[in-house]
Amino acid sequence: MPLHRNAAGLKPLAIALSALLVAGCATFSRDGGLDSVSAMTRERTGLGVQRDKSADDSAASEAAVRQLLAQPLTPDAAVRIALTNNKGLQAAFAGLGIAEANLVQAGRLRNPGFSFGRMRGGDEVEIDRSILFDFVGLLTLPLRTGIESRRFEQAKLQTAAQAVQLAADTRRAYFNAVGAQQSVQYAEQVVNAAEASAELAQRMSRVGNWSKLDQAREQAFYADATTQLARTRHNATAARERLTRLLGLWGAAIDYKIPDRLPDLPRAPNEATDAEARAMQQRLDVQIARQGASATAAALGLTRATGFINVFELGYANKSQTGAPRQNGYEIELALPLFDWGTARRARAEAIYMQAVQQTADTAIRARSEVREAYSAYRTRYDIARHYRDEVVPLRKRISDEVLLRYNGMLASVFELLTDSRAQVSSVNAAIEAQRDFWIAETNLQAAINGNGSAGSTEIRGQASTEAQPQH
Repeated sequence: MPLHRNAAGLKPLAIALSALLVAGCATFSRDGGLDSVSAMTRERTGLGVQRDKSADDSAASEAAVRQLLAQPLTPDAAVRIALTNNKGLQAAFAGLGIAEANLVQAGRLRNPGFSFGRMRGGDEVEIDRSILFDFVGLLTLPLRTGIESRRFEQAKLQTAAQAVQLAADTRRAYFNAVGAQQSVQYAEQVVNAAEASAELAQRMSRVGNWSKLDQAREQAFYADATTQLARTRHNATAARERLTRLLGLWGAAIDYKIPDRLPDLPRAPNEATDAEARAMQQRLDVQIARQGASATAAALGLTRATGFINVFELGYANKSQTGAPRQNGYEIELALPLFDWGTARRARAEAIYMQAVQQTADTAIRARSEVREAYSAYRTRYDIARHYRDEVVPLRKRISDEVLLRYNGMLASVFELLTDSRAQVSSVNAAIEAQRDFWIAETNLQAAINGNGSAGSTEIRGQASTEAQPQH
């Protein structure tokens, strides 16, 4: 029920109105939080991000992408294009704007309410006027602003995490595409050799110098090699399309060039110096979890503050009546806690806070474990790739050279030469895959330290090419 007082009671209301003017000053930032996102992304990937706000920005971005596509792609160029051109990332920037709008809205009070009533009885007219302000909203304004400020910071972290994840996904897709193309080139060489072998076997069989069984084996090897080439070409197309999607390219731009072979292995692997500690400082999912727990804790404080009284409005009241002087005062509207004392809201807030605390701890534990696992995969795949490069492939080459010398000296037949050539197929393909897997493992390690963890499996499998290779 409204309460009315004289004009002397309006001093507290004047103070509240002054505070309302201050509350209306919440505005949007110049950069919309993107500068912080770009800085976090640059710290972890070496490249920043930008948002296309106008047609001129879009034109400049397209020109930069065209310039990068004019040359064969490098891993860094692919990441730069993805961070500039990926539409999913641009959509995430819009989500950042939503979070900032929520922050600005939290810094502003609800519009005041105005009520007007007119009663007439005979020659008498009675008019009631009142303006009500959300007084509880004014008192809790700093708390609400603080909560939304933390959520805005969390949104920045989430957007930066998406950018870092995009960079890691692009690098993985790049190495997969280059490795697949390299495999296609080798598969084409295998098919050419198998075709020549099958043709030779057919000719020698005609003159009686080779059995029907040996001829059938050579023909089967050629057929298997042809099937494997078709499968390898499709895998290369699929890998390239995954890269194209991440780059955000379409139309004529999809005809970009990538190198013919994977980068060489580094001279030595990196050491895992303070990898876990760096992950705790730099991993964005850990920071997001911490921000979430902090925001939840602040929200718990707000729930406790408003648990007992959640509707409290204060306003100015004016009343005029025919034949009587105008009356001024103030009006207070208070919800009486007869049925809901706020205990359920407080219990729910406390449970949500404890859930956030435990989730933060779980995120930290998983992050440490993922870093250790990713580094183990990185070192193992480096050792495997180096083993193929320094031991297996050179050994196969020496064997081929020896067989060729024996053939030239008429100490070995052409059949032994062809058999040895087929034996190299599995080793060379495994070497290509080992080199590709190393670069993907290196990307996964950086993601485990700087981003949201490794999206790729770090399980070390056996020779992946054995099943796919034609066997004689």
